[in-house]
Amino acid sequence: MSYAYANKVDFIEAGDGPLVVLVHASMGGARQWSSLMGDLDDRFRVRAVNLFGYGGTPAWSRAQPPRLGDFAALVADAVPATERKLHLVGHSFGGAVAMHAAARQLRGRVERLVLIEPSLFCLLEQTGRRAAFREISSLARVTRECMAAGAVHEAAELFIDYWSGPGSWAELPEGKKAALIELIPRLAPEWDVVLSGTTSAAEWVALLPHRTLLILSAQARRPSHGIVQALWRHAGPDWELTNIPQAGHMAPLTHPHVVDPVVRGFLTDVPIVPAWSKRTERIADRIYV
Repeated sequence: MSYAYANKVDFIEAGDGPLVVLVHASMGGARQWSSLMGDLDDRFRVRAVNLFGYGGTPAWSRAQPPRLGDFAALVADAVPATERKLHLVGHSFGGAVAMHAAARQLRGRVERLVLIEPSLFCLLEQTGRRAAFREISSLARVTRECMAAGAVHEAAELFIDYWSGPGSWAELPEGKKAALIELIPRLAPEWDVVLSGTTSAAEWVALLPHRTLLILSAQARRPSHGIVQALWRHAGPDWELTNIPQAGHMAPLTHPHVVDPVVRGFLTDVPIVPAWSKRTERIADRIYV
């Protein structure tokens, strides 16, 4: 069932218990979490939020462009004021939004945070990962040029094939292509807020919950790999890092049978697969990411 909350935030909700808030990727939407919601709703009350312009949440309409904090504030608006110990899960762009929400708007109220390849690309430039930053900046520039020229089909194909693998767009049914093309205008402001920023990886880690799980796919793109590595190098002793084998950036959708148990295990203290943690791995040169 879909609901509208404060400030017209649309979300999907299922289950009962401690609150888990899910934040979707670009070109995704709350329904990208359908599988995970079904895996958690016997233990948790799960809310999958629609960001600006997705589902029933209105698109950003103010004159000034949105900042990352505006997206995070939208997520925070979906959390009841009485909720003091919630869990937050974010994927890709939603991971960057979840980071900001946990560090700022919901600081002190997020008990556990799950970041699935968070797309906070400014960390690449800050940490000297210039090739990775050029790679993702080029994708942003070309997709925006395509959108400006009215070539939305080409922009969508470039974006989907980059994150899901070459030929992925061609394999989609026409109805799915049409739905994704409708979402293309959402990309421009989302690119802007994750390509710039001054908060360092060390500062982010200091602001985030002590219990944070980083999830990296075995076939992660170079920018995603670099962001996870940058955060992990500063991670606290209770942070954990898990690798999803034989999967790529869209693992929550393509490999939910692997990702969902990992998330559930972290939230319930019943780990399904081995995870690296700072308690067992303290030498940066041995970090496997």
